[in-house]
Amino acid sequence: MNALFLASSLSDTPRDIAETFGWEPRLFFSQVLSFIIVAFVLVKFAYKPILAVLEKRRQQIAEANLNAEKIKQQLAEAEQRYSEILAKGNAEAQKMIEEARTSASHLADRKQQEAIVAAEQIVAKAREASAIEHERTMAQLKRELGRLVVDTTAKVTGKVLTPDDQRRLQEEATRTLSA
Repeated sequence: MNALFLASSLSDTPRDIAETFGWEPRLFFSQVLSFIIVAFVLVKFAYKPILAVLEKRRQQIAEANLNAEKIKQQLAEAEQRYSEILAKGNAEAQKMIEEARTSASHLADRKQQEAIVAAEQIVAKAREASAIEHERTMAQLKRELGRLVVDTTAKVTGKVLTPDDQRRLQEEATRTLSA
């Protein structure tokens, strides 16, 4: 059946074919004209505004992407500055700690030296006070010894000694004790 239809359609003229399909030139040209008018109206009032909106959106998206890239770059720079500031702050804090330790060490050394000097002064004063006390005690001892010698001599000899005799005996006892 297809072969028969194909063979019969090859022998037909274009007019026969147009009649078979119901083609009328008047209707065809009016449809073409209507299509051209509708296409022109669509292009003028629908297609161009849609393209303009799409282009505007494309530009906005491109700008948003550029802004996003700028923001990413600024964020990276801010993070880098933050890291640098943090590292610098840590270094300064460490330096201040080291300076405080050094200062504390120097202060401790100085206080220790001051304590040593103060202790040496106390020991020197104590030695001096001890020497003074020793001399005072020795002087008291010499006086007491001289008095005892005078009293003992007076009792042994049975006579009353004169002040010159007492002085002479005290001086002899002192000389003997000093030597």
